[in-house]
Amino acid sequence: MNHVVKKPTTVSHVLAVPFPSRGHINPMMNLCKSMLSKNSEILVTFVVTEEWCDIIETEPKPDNIRFGTIPNDYTSAVDRSGDYSPDFLEQVLRKMEAPLEQLIDRLETPVTTIIYDTYLTFVVGVGNRRNIPLASFWTMPALVYSVFHHFDLLVRNRCFPINLLEQGEEVVDCIPGVSSIRKVDLPTCLYGKGLDVLHRGLEAISGVSNVQYLLLVSVYELESQIIDALKANIPIPIYHIGPPIPYFTLEDSSVANPRDESYFQWLDSQPPSSVLYVSQGSLHSATIDQMDELAAGLRISGVRYFWVARKDTPRFKDGCGGMGLIVPWCDQLRVLCHPSIGGFWSHCGWNSTSEAIFAGVPMLTFPIYWDQTPNSKQIVEDWKIGWRVKNKLEQNPLVSREEIAGIIRRFMDLESDEGKELRSRAKKCSEISRRAVQNGGSSDIDIQTFVHDVSKCQEQT
Repeated sequence: MNHVVKKPTTVSHVLAVPFPSRGHINPMMNLCKSMLSKNSEILVTFVVTEEWCDIIETEPKPDNIRFGTIPNDYTSAVDRSGDYSPDFLEQVLRKMEAPLEQLIDRLETPVTTIIYDTYLTFVVGVGNRRNIPLASFWTMPALVYSVFHHFDLLVRNRCFPINLLEQGEEVVDCIPGVSSIRKVDLPTCLYGKGLDVLHRGLEAISGVSNVQYLLLVSVYELESQIIDALKANIPIPIYHIGPPIPYFTLEDSSVANPRDESYFQWLDSQPPSSVLYVSQGSLHSATIDQMDELAAGLRISGVRYFWVARKDTPRFKDGCGGMGLIVPWCDQLRVLCHPSIGGFWSHCGWNSTSEAIFAGVPMLTFPIYWDQTPNSKQIVEDWKIGWRVKNKLEQNPLVSREEIAGIIRRFMDLESDEGKELRSRAKKCSEISRRAVQNGGSSDIDIQTFVHDVSKCQEQT
């Protein structure tokens, strides 16, 4: 292949390489926008497949974020909503490296820094071969990073392997900075069927030893002990830059008026804090039987609800009664910040968890996969801003409609002492999260520091 001859540049050119899934693309784009708010002269090339470019290219973004597209060679395993087959990760790791290198060769402006999703381990080799500084972008909480980073301690202390049914309630307390955690609350890749992808998580963390920066999408004050322990143990700069959400769009007049969406008209007509927002995320949803029980539980609870049911919207629209609204999609952060929302039934994905914290909305946790179980643990035990829906140790226990209706009624009781305490703590966590991104806040300072360090590194090349 003939390489394009590139002229020396004084421009900081960041190549952003997210994992090609909605839950990874969104926080990477939010980081890029935050960086540009600190230094508008940075040029960002945001790498996506041609299909993902078609999906997101009309979304608002600064002019100096441009898309660099690669072919859809592996997108047969992914649909436009973000779901993917079990082998999608392997396809990405196997097929994405070559087109990424070809894209870099086509760029007229030399890349001065690569920000890559930590799971895209091949990017480390691409950057090192080309002497391009690398920033690893971790899209999960610091707790999960620490679990992988200290995996040898789990083995040494006989905390792994895990037999969930026999050992699930056993407590692990050997991970620096992490409060005592039950084995059942560790990432699901440490037991059962999840073991098939454990090696990929460990490889991802191992690759960070060959990069220059580590970016954690955490709010320091919410995971301070874990972040401090990681900083004491990892020799490269670590920046806490959470929450990884589009908080800056809430006051942005250039963003389309949310009142143009009919569901906001419905929310406007509901009493304050009376609506339970329900979403199981963009992938790895509950079983069909469990979703049927959820629909029935919502109906018999008598509680107002707003349910994002994605592709199952037509299935449930006629079976949930007249107290709610079911839609295939919504602007989640704006919905969570709406005054009528009083709670969130959540799968506990990190983006959704971060948005709920920012909005000050307590959660009913219903985790399914990967980091969602430790996220639920932090929500319920560390921050005390939510309740677990399921407490059984089986990986997929069926929670009945009667159980669901009962916990929803209790959870949405605004007058109970436990409900008042829950919402008071959620409000305090919201204040912490919002302060972090304000001028001089912990995340604001770290984003500015990272931008400065990246620009300084470019000036020295």
